[in-house]
Amino acid sequence: MIEMQDIWKTYADGTHALRGVSVLIDRNEFVYLVGPSGAGKSTFMKLIYREEVPTKGQLSVNGFNIGKLKQRKIPYVRRNIGVIFQDFRLLPKLSAYENIAFAMEVIEAPKRLIKKRTMEVLDLVGLKHKHASLPAQLSGGEQQRIAIARAIVNNPSVIVADEPTGNLDPETSWEIMNLLEEINFRGTTIVMATHNKEIVNTMRKRVIAIEDGLIARDQARGEYGYEV
Repeated sequence: MIEMQDIWKTYADGTHALRGVSVLIDRNEFVYLVGPSGAGKSTFMKLIYREEVPTKGQLSVNGFNIGKLKQRKIPYVRRNIGVIFQDFRLLPKLSAYENIAFAMEVIEAPKRLIKKRTMEVLDLVGLKHKHASLPAQLSGGEQQRIAIARAIVNNPSVIVADEPTGNLDPETSWEIMNLLEEINFRGTTIVMATHNKEIVNTMRKRVIAIEDGLIARDQARGEYGYEV
């Protein structure tokens, strides 16, 4: 599914964001990516959805070598990877329905399928009744649910979530986590960066800790910062 072999990422200013990282994430896993700010978590995830490319090493996602991916193949690979951001990144002038449908329009899906699938994911995230609302008319939690619906509308095999509960209150955060767990249960691999120790310690999944560009710990089911 996702395999990194001796991955290095060095930026133009000389910063070594990742230093010889090797990790294998299997299909249907739910993985927490933890560590201090600046440790390399965002770079780790950007490599997966090919916003960045490795400086050295080999990265395979769904069988594609990301570092050697031809330009014409990038949209196809990204079609199978959903991305969820902390700040939602919804298009402000489009309704909830239109924000989700847009993700299918860019891959030129048939109109009938777009309508059917968009309404399906709106129902899954519990916001079918808010389909006509603009982002500004939705709460933070509702906006994140729409962002999640947009991320899954094309049935991706992988979801990369960068602090998806970072801007939400605790109760709403748990609602989002329960939704992500349901999506994972349905067969989608999830890689989620988070600083939320309570979530990691309660919903105990695999934890990959990154510090100073290195894998500091990789444990199957554990607590944030503790060996169990």
